[in-house]
Amino acid sequence: MKPYLASGEPSPYLYELAADYPRRGGKMMRPSICIATARAFGARSSDAVRSAVAIELLHNAFLVHDDIEDESEMRRGAPALHSLHGVPLALNAGDAMLLLSLRPLLDNRQNLGPQLALDVLLDTERMARESAEGQAMELGWRRDNVMELEDDDYFTMVLKKTSWLAVIYPMRVGAMIGTRGRADLDQFIRFGFFLGAAFQIQDDLLNLAADHRYGKEALGDLFEGKRTLMLIHAFRRGTPAERAKLKIILGASRSERRADDVVWIRSLMERHDSLNYARKIGHGLAGAALHEFAGMFGRLPASRDKDFLRGLVTWIFERT
Repeated sequence: MKPYLASGEPSPYLYELAADYPRRGGKMMRPSICIATARAFGARSSDAVRSAVAIELLHNAFLVHDDIEDESEMRRGAPALHSLHGVPLALNAGDAMLLLSLRPLLDNRQNLGPQLALDVLLDTERMARESAEGQAMELGWRRDNVMELEDDDYFTMVLKKTSWLAVIYPMRVGAMIGTRGRADLDQFIRFGFFLGAAFQIQDDLLNLAADHRYGKEALGDLFEGKRTLMLIHAFRRGTPAERAKLKIILGASRSERRADDVVWIRSLMERHDSLNYARKIGHGLAGAALHEFAGMFGRLPASRDKDFLRGLVTWIFERT
């Protein structure tokens, strides 16, 4: 990734900022899925590495924008980029990272050929559109203080906002590269949705039980008013008085939301067993992902990469 993080002037105002989040590390889950899928289908690491670089750059660019939109305070154990440099410079750095991610996709022509490189680029456009739609749903619910949501609404949002970038797109790109464009890409939408939704539910649960290892703001989802599965369930199960109070709290801006308001929402979730409700659904989705995995990868020869991809289903519940 390093050669694609541009340098030069105005470095203190642009390129140093664009390199900040990638240099902080992170799980690197998305590019790892891309490379492992490509290798499981018979490709070399070198065939997939440029696409993996683009995926990680795109992910980090989206994080910069997400942190601004959510007014997040922390990212990977350090202050969010806009907290360090202000919203205008951080926003511009995120835009630059989006543009920098195009270069490795264009360079794919060298080892994948023009047609396959174009196919990867077209799938990138599909992923970006799905992600933007999912983000718009979540931000719109918060702006309009929408609470009358069903689980299906949450899953539609997660499919678009989380699953496409986290699993579906990296796996589709890896399969395209590994099969030289012959893979049935629709099957990866099913697997990717199940795994991505389980991942998001577990991520939301971790936010409610965060300690110093978490790297993001503890209870940040409640401060931000995110419509998680637990929040939707707690509202649905709440008494009329609880529902009215919850709407008032979430109708306020983040700066107006007090710590005791957030603690009350957390206790409401506990009172209505919303965490266990979400946890059970997450495990059910993981089981569905394993079923899909067997059909997608069952005929491929045993390999470290195949084991890695299957192991993701249990890893999402083991991480802290």
